[in-house]
Amino acid sequence: MATAETEVHLWKFHKELSAGIVSLVLLGVLAAARQPMYGYQIARQLELTGEGVLSGKQSALYPVLRNLDTAGLLASEVEPSVAGPPRRYYRITPLGRRVLEQWTYAWATTRDFVDTVLEGA
Repeated sequence: MATAETEVHLWKFHKELSAGIVSLVLLGVLAAARQPMYGYQIARQLELTGEGVLSGKQSALYPVLRNLDTAGLLASEVEPSVAGPPRRYYRITPLGRRVLEQWTYAWATTRDFVDTVLEGA
């Protein structure tokens, strides 16, 4: 049962854990996409598949998308919108796919290690 004292630690843990995971899942969503996606579409996809894990963090996705774009892992293009401001569409690059493969392996080995340690706790 969470108390005020443990809630602070849980919040900090989630914040630290989210930093790298958001980049990983953004690359994963865009790797699976059949066409480029804009930020809100990506956020909705994460809400539908993430069971609330990243809920309320939609605004945090945009800086990460920009960083991945700047790093060459994503490419983006702005398109005019009929109903509102222009939208920036993102797609994963070949470099992004290679990095995603490496990050996926790193995630799996880290997850397996943590699971092994926690099973003994």
